[in-house]
Amino acid sequence: MIGEHIYTNIQANWYFMTINTRIKELRQALKLSQRAFAKAVYVSNGYLADIELGRNEVKDRLVHLIASAFSVNKHWLLTGKGRMFNSTPEEKMERMTSLFNELYPEYQDFVLRQIDELIELQNSKH
Repeated sequence: MIGEHIYTNIQANWYFMTINTRIKELRQALKLSQRAFAKAVYVSNGYLADIELGRNEVKDRLVHLIASAFSVNKHWLLTGKGRMFNSTPEEKMERMTSLFNELYPEYQDFVLRQIDELIELQNSKH
């Protein structure tokens, strides 16, 4: 019984540290400071620092927020298997170009205006 408990704790700590390490690896891959990353997923700097140091457990809510905010592959985040991101920027651009080309010219103009407005909104928030 005691040996089984120790084995379970070792497994839990291995998983715990691994997901924490992947979060730090992701943040570094995105070239974001802890502050910017924490802000994007609605947690404090201190909480994120403790996550990266393995002092805090990674909750499902944080996994969901990270996956949503940065288009991260949840399976990779949880297990380390697969690609870090759901799709690369190049893949997104290829898809966007393909879809854009299917639109009538007046709808293409509309899409471009929407993108301009989104960029203005984004810049006003930073």
